[in-house]
Amino acid sequence: MEIPRRARFGMVLLAAIVAVPTIPAGAQENSPPKMVDFVDLERYAGLWYEIARVPNGFQDQCVRNVTAEYVLRDDGRIDVINRCMKEDGSEDKTKGLARIEDKESNAFLKVSFFSILGWRPVWGDYRVIGLGDDYEYALVGTADRKFGWILAREPELSESVLEGLYQQLQDQGYPDGSFAPTLQSWDGSR
Repeated sequence: MEIPRRARFGMVLLAAIVAVPTIPAGAQENSPPKMVDFVDLERYAGLWYEIARVPNGFQDQCVRNVTAEYVLRDDGRIDVINRCMKEDGSEDKTKGLARIEDKESNAFLKVSFFSILGWRPVWGDYRVIGLGDDYEYALVGTADRKFGWILAREPELSESVLEGLYQQLQDQGYPDGSFAPTLQSWDGSR
């Protein structure tokens, strides 16, 4: 006896639903990192030095002196200027645009570095998940934890502060050792 097409589809759908493993509610690896309660964008704007990052393909050319500069715009968006030094000593500069996704906290943004005649089809996740009381450092992550950055207002942080930041990142679900330090070797030039 042949099973009708609708019944077969229903059984396949039911089997697929049953086969999906259940994950406990609130499992840290499935929920995004917790963002800070509020980011004062005026204080956040300005120059930041990259202290460490989760290695990623779009920064492979950056071997040292990585910075990010945020400039507030009149339209409520933020210009993002990323700079770094390449192996040959030349500067790599990329300009992007950020828009605020959560206007209550200002801690969740989307950033785009790709534009076609002013149209930006690709936006990346940018979440401020840690912030110093005096905005001396910031931890930035993504919902899936594939990307992350430690930023600071100075090119270096003390070992004790850095250890505390790595602990915060682990508490937020980033695996130990997932961040690689960024070489900052300023000699008075960019």
